[in-house]
Amino acid sequence: MTTTLASTPGAAPSGALPRVRPLAVTAHGVVSPAGLGLDALAEALRGDRAACADAAQLPLGEAQDDGLPGEVRVVPDFRIADHVGRKGTRHLDRTTALGLAAVAVLRAGSADPVDTVPVDAAANDPEWTTTGVVVGSTSGSVRSSSEFARDTHVQERPYLVNAAAFPNTVMNSVTGQMAIWHGLRGINATLSGGTTASLNAFRYARNALARGHAERLVVGGVEELCPQTVWGWHATGGLTAGTPVGEGCAVFAVRDAEAARAAGAPVLAELLACETAFVPEGTRPGPAGALADCIGRALERSGVAADDVTLVSLGATGLTALEEVEQRAVRKALGDRDVTAVRVKDVTGEAYSADGALQLAAVLARWQDEQAPSGRIALVTSVGHDGNVACLVVRDGAAG
Repeated sequence: MTTTLASTPGAAPSGALPRVRPLAVTAHGVVSPAGLGLDALAEALRGDRAACADAAQLPLGEAQDDGLPGEVRVVPDFRIADHVGRKGTRHLDRTTALGLAAVAVLRAGSADPVDTVPVDAAANDPEWTTTGVVVGSTSGSVRSSSEFARDTHVQERPYLVNAAAFPNTVMNSVTGQMAIWHGLRGINATLSGGTTASLNAFRYARNALARGHAERLVVGGVEELCPQTVWGWHATGGLTAGTPVGEGCAVFAVRDAEAARAAGAPVLAELLACETAFVPEGTRPGPAGALADCIGRALERSGVAADDVTLVSLGATGLTALEEVEQRAVRKALGDRDVTAVRVKDVTGEAYSADGALQLAAVLARWQDEQAPSGRIALVTSVGHDGNVACLVVRDGAAG
């Protein structure tokens, strides 16, 4: 599940960029093909647990009879009623269900007293009402949107569609439902950015916290597995042979690190700088150069030297023509040395908009396993076929 990148010399970033205030991760909720929680993901990454590859566990309908091309990675034994109860869940799509479950896992396993507030009481709790939601998503539920659109053509009348399914077709349905079900009354935002969606969400969250628009945020990414996405990847040839299509959701409770420590909240990790960029096709410096520049800016704004990075969580593994691009950018940015790389897609498969959040979860899982001295620095990287690139610098929370 991990590899080593042999790096080549690269130029140090130039210019004087302003430093950023660290953000603390005080809790996490992970729902992945390894199971529920960070421990399950850690076991899968070290090879002690197999990721679920049973497509029969998906509510695939007619597509299940025809089978799906290639391998898949599925959240095992997933029932939303196990996390939020049965009432009101009948018309929830899988994207929303994964998001609700991830927040439930976050709250259940958190050592932050804020997260233990019951949902009914959270609506009147000052700490909880300032908590918002920022999530990276494809564009809502791909399955809900495509099936609703199909019904307008195949039903006897275009308006004879399932009206209850319509809310699931809206891009921000998942964040809205996460806020409603869990009493999160702060800002609510959904970012659609392809493979970089989750890292875009972290950058958005940083800006919102820095400008005082929120005191605390639940940030992450979500992606459901459905026949439409599996066939889409198959038809476009966007994945290398043998790369499975997957799903999952990872969310993190994030607040200003100094404020978190003053409040006695646990600091599991610190999110330092997050940089993003867009490179139009055929322009310079190209995706590798643009990602290397992003990494340089992020390190400078974090006050971190390239030599301090000991772990890289890769996002382009399995993406046609982009895996080497990403590794070349990392080698250029980090200099002439060996850097350990973790490949979360070996467990989760290609989870598209949830990739960045699951990559961060893989970093925390790896650190949890190692029990090494504090002060570790990791880099989360992402590059997409659409020209978007992004990176996030993460520090072991025990270091502060």
